[in-house]
Amino acid sequence: MCELLGMECNVPTDIVFSFSGLALRGGVKGPHSDGWGLALYDGRAVRTFLEPSACASSPLATYVRSNPIKTLLAIAHVRKRTRGVVSLANTHPFVRELWGRHFTFAHNGTVRGVKKLRTGRFTPIGDTDSEHAFCAILAGLERRFKAYPRRRSDLWEAVAEIGGVVGRHGTFNFLLGDGEHLFARCATRLCYVIRKAPFGDATLKDDDLTVDFSEVTTPDDRVAIVATAPLTRDELWTHGLPGKMWVFSNGGLSAELPSC
Repeated sequence: MCELLGMECNVPTDIVFSFSGLALRGGVKGPHSDGWGLALYDGRAVRTFLEPSACASSPLATYVRSNPIKTLLAIAHVRKRTRGVVSLANTHPFVRELWGRHFTFAHNGTVRGVKKLRTGRFTPIGDTDSEHAFCAILAGLERRFKAYPRRRSDLWEAVAEIGGVVGRHGTFNFLLGDGEHLFARCATRLCYVIRKAPFGDATLKDDDLTVDFSEVTTPDDRVAIVATAPLTRDELWTHGLPGKMWVFSNGGLSAELPSC
């Protein structure tokens, strides 16, 4: 299986600390060496870094960690191949345009029979079940809404419902970003932590790297981190229940919805 990482904040923040922990699981502390990707939002648009190789030994991943880019929303992924060859086209996160904004998606698990799902105008480029499932979600949203919903809760409920339908076909842990929200669906394993005042130290679980967040934040800052498994050893992580989906916005948890 793969590992997921998401970040959603109320102020521009870099993801270097958490991404450093995830990178170690991409070939050193974990077997997820079949590709890695990082998507960083800038408004409605997203910039992506993708490689079909191990993150832990990647010069590009090292460059990204050494040159922090601040963002309000980020999604990262390290891959252990289950479906589809190791290639750039099959590397998460995947990006598509809908309603004049980028949607970004990363998946952990295996979804069987996914090619039976309708994808509308969204055509997969690679041959993974993950990308096909992403296209099916976007097609379902486009059928329901002509434009980005004015009432945000309508979008939340639609993503949860469509995610549940796709999830009937297998293991469907996913992160989905739209530039305003981070959607996180738990099928088997997913957890989150919200960093807010009073800030303190955090130490990576797979390394001795420690950050004192009180030195790099203000009392009003709020950062939500979502991961397949806890990345730090000294923070209290909330573990998800199978068939539930979280919605994060402005650095906090906005909703927990059924998605089964």
